[in-house]
Amino acid sequence: MDFKNLKESRKVEFKSSFGKEVIITLVAFANTRGGKVILGLDDKGTVKGIELGSETEQKHLNDIKTSTYPQLLPHSAIYEVDGKTILVLEINEYPVKPVAYKNRYYKRVKNSNHMLSLEEIVDLRQQSLDISFDAHAVDERLSDLDTSLMEKFIEKVNSKGRISLLDDMVTNMTKLKFIKSGKSTLAGTLLFGNHGYSIHIGRFKAEDTIIDDLLIKAPLLTALEEAMIFIKKHINLSYEFDGSLERKEVWQYPLDVIREFLLNAVVHRDYKHTTDIVIKIFDNRIIFSNPGTLFGKLTLKDLEKDDYTSSIRNKIVAEAFFLTGDIEKYGTGFIRIRKKLNELKTVTYKISEIGDFFRVELLDARSYDLGKDPVNGFIDPVKEFSDVRKDVRNIANDVRKDVEKKFSLSKNQILILKSIQKDRNLTQENLSEIVGITLRNIQNNMKKLKEIGALKRVGSTKSGYWKILWDNLK
Repeated sequence: MDFKNLKESRKVEFKSSFGKEVIITLVAFANTRGGKVILGLDDKGTVKGIELGSETEQKHLNDIKTSTYPQLLPHSAIYEVDGKTILVLEINEYPVKPVAYKNRYYKRVKNSNHMLSLEEIVDLRQQSLDISFDAHAVDERLSDLDTSLMEKFIEKVNSKGRISLLDDMVTNMTKLKFIKSGKSTLAGTLLFGNHGYSIHIGRFKAEDTIIDDLLIKAPLLTALEEAMIFIKKHINLSYEFDGSLERKEVWQYPLDVIREFLLNAVVHRDYKHTTDIVIKIFDNRIIFSNPGTLFGKLTLKDLEKDDYTSSIRNKIVAEAFFLTGDIEKYGTGFIRIRKKLNELKTVTYKISEIGDFFRVELLDARSYDLGKDPVNGFIDPVKEFSDVRKDVRNIANDVRKDVEKKFSLSKNQILILKSIQKDRNLTQENLSEIVGITLRNIQNNMKKLKEIGALKRVGSTKSGYWKILWDNLK
């Protein structure tokens, strides 16, 4: 192993000695994607070596085992580098998660360890045991659910032919895990009952100017249709004529893409949070925000690929929409969206995670007048705005450097200002003694500081005081 060219990363950590931080790192690796702790390297990767007695390695392994639950037993290996001893402790991702160190849970983010929140602990447990969050029973019974909605659902499922349901309602609902032991599961209540979760949609003219809004509190099957109706009401519709007798509707955004993002929001949101799904419609964009970041190992970069594997938080709800044909195939939603928008070339989108929310921005590229892009036909407006902000920051930095160069302070001037920072009532004679230069030099330096706007005198010579005008004094 080439220790001299290693760098700390999501799967590698350097430690100069063994301690609790080593065990915490191993726990974080076990809860994420595995990794190795290398003992005997400092933070910069310089080989320092460690002292290893005949029983030291086994003692470290015992300490790790007794202070973790489930108990971890990493693979260990000893190396000699330039006459110095290196100990490598390596752990794979643990199959039963989360793993704890003294009842505290950690995960690995880039090259550091972070304590897991309660929600993340629950999510890891679900993933580990392959439990769907929407499978747990709630207080409602089958009789509390909307019978007409369930009948429509069964009719639609049978028409799609992906599964054949019987005439017996209880059997069907049990088979699909909408009820369990006579009680509705969360999935059953979400789809057919009074679940208490909302979709809040607003039409905005500006960030602080709302024109119309709608709060939807309804079973998900109904809520989706109500949301689509509201969105269609507030986006542009034009018509094209292709020579036939019928005109062709052209929506500002493809309706199937909007529906896909709506489905993603209701299927993949985290129902441990009661926060609303929020949809904001502007003149040139629609923003979808739903509680819950991506589930499991799925990342934003994965969604940009055509071979990503879907990770589903609410499997029963997802299965329901698959059976109705609303979800075509698991793990293909973003692939189809990209294909559709690449063909259309008038709409683009951006995905992000902000705090505990997953966010999608659907953008009307025509409204930005950004010119042509050789790959996609349109420049991504989000990237374009980011580039503009970057240019502005660069200009601001250049201006700041020019000002600092023009008004660079001498050591004596800095000492004068720092002294005044501590005591604004100092006299020039006091400053002469503190700085160690003549009174005449103090006067000349203070005159310069006043000329460049760093210092001013407030009040009279006898009763006034000095005021520093530069906030960024270092």
